[in-house]
Amino acid sequence: MKENYKIPSSRLKRKSDLTSFDFITTEQIKMNKYIIGQERGIKALNFGLSIKKKGYNVFVSGITGTGRNSHSYSIARSFAEKKSVPDDWCYVYNFKRPENPVAIRLKPGEGIIFKRKMKDFMEKLRIEIPKSFSSKEYDDKKSEVLHFYQKKIEDIIDELNNMAKEHNFIFKQTEKGLLSIPLVEGRPMKESEIEELSEKEIADIRKSSTQLISKAFDIVKKIRQVEEELRNKMKKLNEETELEVVDFYSAYIEAFFSENEAVVNYIDEAKQNIIENIEKFIDEEETTELQTLLNKGNKNEDFCTRFEVNLFIDKSNIKGAPVIREANPNYYNLLGKIEHVNEHGMLKTDHTRIRPGTIHGANGGYLIIQARDILINPGAWEGLKRALITEEARIENIGKESILPETIAPEPIPLDLKVIIIGDSYTYQLLYIYDDDFKKLFRIRADFDIEMGRSEENVKKIISFIAQHCNEEGLKPFHKGAIGRMLEHGSRLAEHQNKLTTRFNEIVEIMYEADTWADYDSSSVVLEEHVDKAIYEKTYRSNKFEEKIQELIDHGTILISTSGYKVGEINGLSVMGSGQYSFGRPNKITVATYAGKDGIINIEREVNISGSSHDKGVMILSGYLGEKFATRHPLSLSASITFEQSYGIIDGDSASSTELYALLSSLSELPINQGIAVTGSVNQKGMIQPIGGVNEKIEGYFKVCKLRGLNGEEGVIIPYQNIENLMLSDEVIEAVNNGRFSIYAIKTIDEGIEILTGVKLGERDEDGNFEEGTVSCFVQKKLDRFAKVREK
Repeated sequence: MKENYKIPSSRLKRKSDLTSFDFITTEQIKMNKYIIGQERGIKALNFGLSIKKKGYNVFVSGITGTGRNSHSYSIARSFAEKKSVPDDWCYVYNFKRPENPVAIRLKPGEGIIFKRKMKDFMEKLRIEIPKSFSSKEYDDKKSEVLHFYQKKIEDIIDELNNMAKEHNFIFKQTEKGLLSIPLVEGRPMKESEIEELSEKEIADIRKSSTQLISKAFDIVKKIRQVEEELRNKMKKLNEETELEVVDFYSAYIEAFFSENEAVVNYIDEAKQNIIENIEKFIDEEETTELQTLLNKGNKNEDFCTRFEVNLFIDKSNIKGAPVIREANPNYYNLLGKIEHVNEHGMLKTDHTRIRPGTIHGANGGYLIIQARDILINPGAWEGLKRALITEEARIENIGKESILPETIAPEPIPLDLKVIIIGDSYTYQLLYIYDDDFKKLFRIRADFDIEMGRSEENVKKIISFIAQHCNEEGLKPFHKGAIGRMLEHGSRLAEHQNKLTTRFNEIVEIMYEADTWADYDSSSVVLEEHVDKAIYEKTYRSNKFEEKIQELIDHGTILISTSGYKVGEINGLSVMGSGQYSFGRPNKITVATYAGKDGIINIEREVNISGSSHDKGVMILSGYLGEKFATRHPLSLSASITFEQSYGIIDGDSASSTELYALLSSLSELPINQGIAVTGSVNQKGMIQPIGGVNEKIEGYFKVCKLRGLNGEEGVIIPYQNIENLMLSDEVIEAVNNGRFSIYAIKTIDEGIEILTGVKLGERDEDGNFEEGTVSCFVQKKLDRFAKVREK
């Protein structure tokens, strides 16, 4: 009977058939750049980048190796090539509010021109303004003005002296101003003569001086007015002289940027500021040693800095829109920073120390960020969201740097940016549930799959991918047989005969390693055996733990029976992982049943080493037993189930059918064939449900049986639905072909218990009784005995 459930060897693996492809090695393959197996994700990504509305940024989800990064970049690059180059941006000094530097937008490539022209402009002024003030033309104009006003002052002083002579005084002009000197015999008195005067004579002179001063006040006032006129005239002369130079050298800049209103306004304000600070250009006083020490030899350095242009964003050397991948998206790398410099113990800054972040560099284009990287950097995620919400790139320091005594608040730059965040599905779900802003800003999800159909078209694309990679990376050409093995390996990774993996990093790893093994064999072509060797060696590097467990089983340390028959004992199968390698191992499951009312006791749950899925699987057994055997009276049963010699967390429901078989064996007292291991989930109706890791489980049990010597009685029972997931090793398939190992596929508990015990499960007849000699009959009789014991 159990022969009906054996899976033929032809269904244990889907071998590659490349007869329809006309080539021998990849050298003969026409290479094309395909995006393979991600139609859903690529379509979503294309749509997200196409729509030009706020909030349509893209979250690319999927596991590592599915091409999330490379495809996102290549698609963004293709969009960027069709867009125009975004504008340059410069920060300049704000002459009205120095604490708020002004952002100026310029056409691509004009930023560096603006910076150079302003630098040349200031260098010319430093040379030409002092020269203009030392020219003969200026000296002539200056002399003319001085002579004119000096004559006016002399005339006023003459008028003043005529009045002063009436009081025996004369006025003389000195460096300290007008000085009144008493007269004696019509001449100014000497200092020695003044000292010899009596007190009465001094009093008389003071009286005359007071009278003179009161009368001369209006005349002295005229002198001050003339001096003020002189100062204004000289100031005007200086300004006109300087303005002539400034206008001459600024004209070229103004003409070049005449259509840029922001630049024209800045030039006007800069010219006005230069005129107002003329002394910074014509002060020829030599610098003292102390000034040299304090100012580093340039006392006008701070003043000249205000005319420097900070070329913030330069797009002079790019084509199309930018596509930037930020590898370290901390707050400052992403959003920019205002740097400070220590000057004599003070932290100072200005507009030239504003530094761009990645969002500024990618503005007008595309920015790609890893979700984990931005989320672990404090402030970065909130800062990015704020920029996307406000559509402004604002630069502001955070933390301690935000409370420095001298800081600035640069004018924000308008933001036109598409952000692509790459992460896994779990991160997407967390952000979607707990971050309201995320829903509004990342409305497109591009979900990358881990598998694709094993269609002829996809096979063709895989072959082209392998050929192209060989060409780009300098690998040896792959033989058709080697490619066949690669395709089989792709189906094994996808765990499906009709699918291929899209984790191309796994494929590439095998390609590199197979190429190396071909080197060892001095082969010019990578052959099938080189791929097999690469897969085997990769497994060998990681399977030490698996071999240790098999060794413990073989030595009897871990109790696993692979022959004989036992009641209430069965070999279940589980999957264990050690990094990048997963393997199957058998676990002895035992069941003890006795009269009572506790129902089914999950020992792992009692000691808190059972996961919720495993708990659910055990509870399902109660539903199955209740429906099948408790139609006349309640179940009077206590049963304990455990995974023997298992001390870690047990989770998953793939052993629920296995536990049910052991439970039925214990209740019916029918022994189970220990050579057959079981995996599969079960529902309350006794239907077998598919599980994961079927290949690892079968091969893990096969290795244990092989160590002890195969006798043809060993095998594994799997769910029927898992047949299409089989991509077993050639060694297992060979053993099946030789009748030394069997794999059974079942749909119900009825089929499984018959394979394990050789006895049918049995159904109720018209009277509600089970057929004599069936498993169910034996189970019902025992449950009836338990019920009577409980009644007593």
